[in-house]
Amino acid sequence: MRIILWVLLIAGSLLGQSARAADVPPQLRDTLLLKDPKGAHISEAYRYYTEPFGAAPDPERAEAAWRAGHFQPGPWHKTLNLGLLHQRVWLRLPVRNTEARALRFVWSIFNFVDSAALYCRRPGEARFRQLGAASSWVPAAERQFPARSVSFPFELDAGESAVLMLRVDAHTGGVYLPTYIETVEHFLAWEMGFPFERHWVWLLGFYLGSALFNLVLFAFLRDRIHLWYIAYVAAVTLFLMMEDGLDAMLLPAGLYRLLWSVGQYNFMILAGAAGICIMQLFLRWPRQTRLYRTGTGLAAGAVAFVAGYAVLFPWAVRHSLAVVEALNWSREALMVLVFGYGWVLLISAFLKHHWRRLAAYYALTYLFFFVGYGVFWLNHLGLSSFNPIYPNTLAWGLFAELLVLSALLTGRFRHTLRQNAQLRIRRLQHRNEEGARLIAAQDAEREQLARELHDALGPNLAALHMAWQSNAVRDALAAAPNAATIGLLTEEILGQLYGQVRQLSHALLPSAPGTNRLSTSITALCDAFNLNGTPHVESQLDDSLDNLPSAVQSAAYRIVAELLNNAVRHAQAHHVQVNLRRRLAALEICVEDDGRGFGRGEDTPTTGIGLRGVRTRAAYLGGSVRIETPAVGTRVVVSLPG
Repeated sequence: MRIILWVLLIAGSLLGQSARAADVPPQLRDTLLLKDPKGAHISEAYRYYTEPFGAAPDPERAEAAWRAGHFQPGPWHKTLNLGLLHQRVWLRLPVRNTEARALRFVWSIFNFVDSAALYCRRPGEARFRQLGAASSWVPAAERQFPARSVSFPFELDAGESAVLMLRVDAHTGGVYLPTYIETVEHFLAWEMGFPFERHWVWLLGFYLGSALFNLVLFAFLRDRIHLWYIAYVAAVTLFLMMEDGLDAMLLPAGLYRLLWSVGQYNFMILAGAAGICIMQLFLRWPRQTRLYRTGTGLAAGAVAFVAGYAVLFPWAVRHSLAVVEALNWSREALMVLVFGYGWVLLISAFLKHHWRRLAAYYALTYLFFFVGYGVFWLNHLGLSSFNPIYPNTLAWGLFAELLVLSALLTGRFRHTLRQNAQLRIRRLQHRNEEGARLIAAQDAEREQLARELHDALGPNLAALHMAWQSNAVRDALAAAPNAATIGLLTEEILGQLYGQVRQLSHALLPSAPGTNRLSTSITALCDAFNLNGTPHVESQLDDSLDNLPSAVQSAAYRIVAELLNNAVRHAQAHHVQVNLRRRLAALEICVEDDGRGFGRGEDTPTTGIGLRGVRTRAAYLGGSVRIETPAVGTRVVVSLPG
């Protein structure tokens, strides 16, 4: 509430100052005395008059209105500000060159006008003569007098007098006419130093730097708030450039005309729409609430209005001035709604404990811009003509706002990084838990399969083998010489099956599981593979293997069993070497065979079930797997922390 009171006090102060500024001192000049480099202020002598756009521009008719007393003086030493006026403006100014030599002057309008013309009537002339016409639609380089302002040069001889009549047509709904007369030399010198004296060089640099900074933040976080921030800065910066004519000097002709087709004040509406999105994201306002949907709809409606305005306005200027007024008044109402929504959202956040702290942070940011914008908008409506700092309060309000908002978004960036780090940790923990459950399930399944092979299939094959070796079967085979060969082959197959089942059961289930005897288990596994004579498996084991943690021993056994199985079944190796060594805080497993290998130039497989299981177990414990292809065979090196 205090913030609102401050805003109301500032607005009241501005209105009071504008009312005092409207009082015109009685000492008005009949003629403006021009000299080198600069004479009296133009407001001391000019009079202005307005007429409908429907009437054809005629300086003689304006002169008749002067003689009839319809012209009135402008504000003393203030910019002529008529607010939302939709009429043509005439400025009448008698001038005299007070220097003892001829001087060349320039009358400049430092604001956008659809068209303007300067007329002159010298002593002895009965009618006004047009000195030049110009339009702000034309970029600076293409104007009659190339400058960021619409400027009209004219020359007066020593002591010469003349009556000047300036016509201004502006359909944008904001008749604000900062205008000056000075010598050409003084004008050009001022234009050269203008970007520096009015601080535009470093202000624009700051705006651009803050936008690039948020582009970097978006590249890191992919947070949409930074994109809306860039859109917000771009819209307000373009508005400020258009306000002081910098766009006419800096932008290409096509882009310059495109911006003015959208309209200067519409960029404030676009900035407000982007500001709504920034505020909602910063406060983390729930999307399902009515207030959030209202803001989103208002932002979308603002963008749609700007698009419609850009299409309709050029047509309306030519065919229906009533539509022009309706568009401009709708624009002003939309500005109030867009910027008023910000206060509604902030006050709503203050009323809720969960959002109060974020709302307090953002309220300071919003207040800086709102004060600057409030001063500008009151001037724009013609309610005041107050500009305490240069280039204007809006530019400095934006500077302060971006400074604070950049700090807030940097804090949000760091908070998001912490959240992302915590999220990654939770995901790793979840993945580790899932991996542990998967490995436990696989171990249980392997143990069950090994026991089935050892306790059921193994004894049955052994019994069948013994039965086949019984005297009855031998007598039967001796009685049938033709079946003797088949009988011998069958006996050999049964023996091989029994040996393979025993070998497989030992590979699946280590000896004495759970007793921290990795050396014994690996030795028994290698002996089981050596039962059939081929391949020949040798092992070299460090003495300290049994001191490893149980999880590491279990994983090491499974990895060796899987690699031995690959060497026998796939590589068709004749000799396999198994080495397990302790390396500082790690266990190194090396299984090397003389089998087929992977071939020269062939990529090492990574999707096979066996190798995939090896990689999974190693990754679960934080280890690594390296597959090497020497001249003969394959070497697999697994490192496990231990």
